[in-house]
Amino acid sequence: MNTQLLTTRPEVRRSSRGAANPFRGQHRRRLLRADLLAVLFWASLAGAISLWLADGGAAGFSTPAGSFTALGIVAGLAGMDLVLLMLLLAARIPVIDRTVGHDRALEFHRKLGKPALYLLLAHGVLIAIGYGMAEGLDPVSEGVALWVLVPDMWLAYISMLLFIAVVVTSLVAVRRRFPYEFWYAIHLLTYAAVLTSLPHQFSVGSLFAEGTWQRWYWLALCIATGAALVYYRIAQPLIATFRHQLTVKRVVGVAPGVVSIEMSGLRLDQLTGSGGRFFIWRFLAPGLWWHPHPFSLSAEPVRFDAAGQGTLRITVRNLGRGSARLAALKPGTKVAIEGPYGLFSTAARSRNHVVMVGAGIGITPIRALLESTPFQPGNATVILRGHSESELYLGEEILELCRQRGATLFHLTGPRPAGVRTWLPEHSARAGHRLSSFDPRLAEADVYVCGPGAWARNVLEDARAAGVRDDQLHYERFDW
Repeated sequence: MNTQLLTTRPEVRRSSRGAANPFRGQHRRRLLRADLLAVLFWASLAGAISLWLADGGAAGFSTPAGSFTALGIVAGLAGMDLVLLMLLLAARIPVIDRTVGHDRALEFHRKLGKPALYLLLAHGVLIAIGYGMAEGLDPVSEGVALWVLVPDMWLAYISMLLFIAVVVTSLVAVRRRFPYEFWYAIHLLTYAAVLTSLPHQFSVGSLFAEGTWQRWYWLALCIATGAALVYYRIAQPLIATFRHQLTVKRVVGVAPGVVSIEMSGLRLDQLTGSGGRFFIWRFLAPGLWWHPHPFSLSAEPVRFDAAGQGTLRITVRNLGRGSARLAALKPGTKVAIEGPYGLFSTAARSRNHVVMVGAGIGITPIRALLESTPFQPGNATVILRGHSESELYLGEEILELCRQRGATLFHLTGPRPAGVRTWLPEHSARAGHRLSSFDPRLAEADVYVCGPGAWARNVLEDARAAGVRDDQLHYERFDW
């Protein structure tokens, strides 16, 4: 029997089903923000098309050549608007991060890539056809003429090539062939693509001519997007690094291939309540400083004095060359920090009752979340999953936290059965156990899941089968 219930509190007081739910208000506000963001998305696209309609662009449909040109302009406006929205989704803007989560924002960012590229390609082709028909040239000759004769058009051609390179290297099948650093360097070309596309938008045609309100609207949109990127991707991380002055204090072995990195710093009280959320760490040592590492806290910051000086901790498993080198970090190494990011925290709570399920190194964010998220004794269940007891990282600390806070703790160990889609060990699966077997109140709980992707998907399917709604499920991916 590899399923073990650890009694963590002899007597617990369960709150009644009708007890006041302190998370209801924040949940409703988050759903409202999500709706507003969706409205702003569609309004932005509608606004881009409205610029053209307000300029009398529909009159272009009076001739065949004008029709191609008009469609090309509309495609260009919509495509560029999507590109700006993609940049805003990747800018790590707090209101987006705290509403839909970092991973879902990036997922939407990726989904927009192909439509944006297709619209921009259609823009170029349709414009070449429309202009060519008006001048008696074929599209290829017209394309060459635009490159040679029209100012700033050569920059637009370069921009298109850069967009194609970025989208192609972002395809899952392609990007998995390259290391993260190569893909990231290519992805930075997005900014060059946007910058080289701007001049021809304002120098060709009359839509954005000087003195028009359309020109000011489009300029404001581009400037606001650039400002958000500069502030949230560059300035804020620099400010956080300077503010907290993090330094590696010590590296402690947790299990074979797993270490905890303790860091000391200033004003760490400003980071409390981040349990479950992740930061991007850069350890400023030779050969490491340019490697970003997305890791969650494995313990809430501990404050030593009124100034907020204290320590915080992450726990890292050796999953590759980059993480392996972290085990050899020396005390005194300076650390740059970005974040916290993500929605795997109390900010996503919608219910009084909470269930936390972690596997492997995914147990460590569960430990920090258990430490910080509010619940009454008897209103939390923690399930830890590993092949063996030695893979239940920080298990003793979690047991002690459960005892202190009145949570129920299960240890599930052993391999999964072959040929069966389940997150459970073989013995539990054959016994017919489900996620609801470990918490009869599962359907009325927020369920937090952290672990390997395939395993986590099985947990989420099990939870949905038990009646848990999607807005009660909380799972974040850290892949790129």
